[in-house]
Amino acid sequence: MKTLLDRLSAGEALTGQEWRALLGSRRAPGITQELFRRAVAVRQEHFGRAVYLRGLIEFTNCCKNDCYYCGIRRSNAAAQRYRLTEAEIFSCCQQGYALGYRTFVLQGGEDPLWTRERVCALVSQIKERWPDCAVTLSIGEWPRESYRAFARAGADRYLLRHETACAAHYRRLHPPELSLRRRMACLWDLKELGFQVGCGMMVGSPGQTEAELAEDLLFLQSFRPHMVGIGPFIPQHDTPFRDEPAGTLELTLFLLGLIRLMLPQVLLPATTALGSIHPRGRELGILAGANVCMPNLSPVAVREKYSLYDNKICTGDEAAECRHCLSARMAAIGYETVVSRGDYPNFQGRKKDE
Repeated sequence: MKTLLDRLSAGEALTGQEWRALLGSRRAPGITQELFRRAVAVRQEHFGRAVYLRGLIEFTNCCKNDCYYCGIRRSNAAAQRYRLTEAEIFSCCQQGYALGYRTFVLQGGEDPLWTRERVCALVSQIKERWPDCAVTLSIGEWPRESYRAFARAGADRYLLRHETACAAHYRRLHPPELSLRRRMACLWDLKELGFQVGCGMMVGSPGQTEAELAEDLLFLQSFRPHMVGIGPFIPQHDTPFRDEPAGTLELTLFLLGLIRLMLPQVLLPATTALGSIHPRGRELGILAGANVCMPNLSPVAVREKYSLYDNKICTGDEAAECRHCLSARMAAIGYETVVSRGDYPNFQGRKKDE
């Protein structure tokens, strides 16, 4: 008789009840080890032992939103705000290119001073200067026409974490002006416009249940993103959730394994947040089925200011230190960091009219 892991490994879709049962089974003897064994085998089938690196540039910590979990939320008066100039961003790209990065991830808050036109100009100049590189944007919710403009400017990928697929839980984490319906509409817009699209959720966010995590897995199963970014919730001391417990390493790793089996070709980061709750968090993420890491290319002077959560790692390291340290860490567990764009396998790209 097939187990749920057997069915997942065979590419079968699971129901919400079955996802809940699978999540609930993680403490059974041997289940986690078997999940990781299968996840690593699937990842190796599609990607070998390659770990793709993305150069992360956190270019603004100004944000118009007031999400209750986030250290750069609008109402956090203690946040030290900054905006990198275009010249500073190009300098980060130049340094990253010399270190072998072929994907730049431009991440920031929803900053009103970074208009659609300004973002488009930035993207097009990066693509002109480094044409063999991919540009990923992670700058929140925009109208469909703005996403279309970003695509025409040359943006290849877009990361927009859905955070939770349960509307009631979404309301608990966000102010009333933000809605899960709008977030999901943005994700579908991005996919229809031909981006390689990433979504994902916080693990262990305040009030989260296994039933809500099962809803997340159902959403991923139906949406089939090209990238999934998950990481443990970590409280930030200047937010309403400052005293909430952090998400666990154990559950985050288990979910990484499930996602790898569900989406065999997905680009799946071992996140900075994972490395922030455990000294070997990123290595353990790779050993659970992940295949991407995102070292920081931001200037050292601003890294601590991009404080989404407390105790973030690598805030004092130079870019070259991050690159070499991570390569050594991956080599120590038998993996190799590779210098390529690391696109989603067989991605068809966008239509010419987009």
